[in-house]
Amino acid sequence: MEQPAETPLLEARDLCKTYPNGHVTAVDGVSLSIPAGEYASIMGPSGSGKSTLLNLLGGLDKPTTGEVYFRGKAYSAFPSLDNLRAQHIGFIFQSFHLLPTLTSLENVQIPMFETSRGPSERESRARELLEVVNMSHRADQLPARLSVGERQRVAIARSLANDPELLLADEPTGNLDSKNGEEVLELFDMLHKERGVTLIVITHGDEVGQRAERRLYYRDGKVTGDRHD
Repeated sequence: MEQPAETPLLEARDLCKTYPNGHVTAVDGVSLSIPAGEYASIMGPSGSGKSTLLNLLGGLDKPTTGEVYFRGKAYSAFPSLDNLRAQHIGFIFQSFHLLPTLTSLENVQIPMFETSRGPSERESRARELLEVVNMSHRADQLPARLSVGERQRVAIARSLANDPELLLADEPTGNLDSKNGEEVLELFDMLHKERGVTLIVITHGDEVGQRAERRLYYRDGKVTGDRHD
């Protein structure tokens, strides 16, 4: 007897996103399925709609038509997407989005304020995550005192604060030099292989995209190719 297919962690069905008066279609009928534990990249030129797609997959934006599902449940059926994101999805952005008046240790704790963790538990968890990204020695520094590579490491630690099942990264090495970019990609490899985190990385760079075990090629709002190792 054939076994039923396992429900994907994340699924998009016929996603479309159009902007004012329908003149710009950033996402044009995209359907894709991401199993738990997969490391996928979405590769395409700047301006092709990749970031818009990522925002839809992460519930940061709503599609014009179509639907996104997390473990088989439609985003439109969740009472609060804020809670879904806080508990299950981590985000990494090109521009880091660290609060300038908070130390590394304090920035990493931000997502935990929406949980039941107390102050000592939040601090302990933040220190553990800074150690994971090799930033323990910079725990008490403000972002202005950190290099861009160090800021991205803190941002990655923050994205892991609530043990997300899914990590979404938008051009995570875009502001980094080649050395720091390589270190971030090695960190992604570790998170995927050792911690089983499901990763989706948006990039226009072939070198970044090729690190993933699955590569989706994206152009003019459409997935034009899908390759697995």
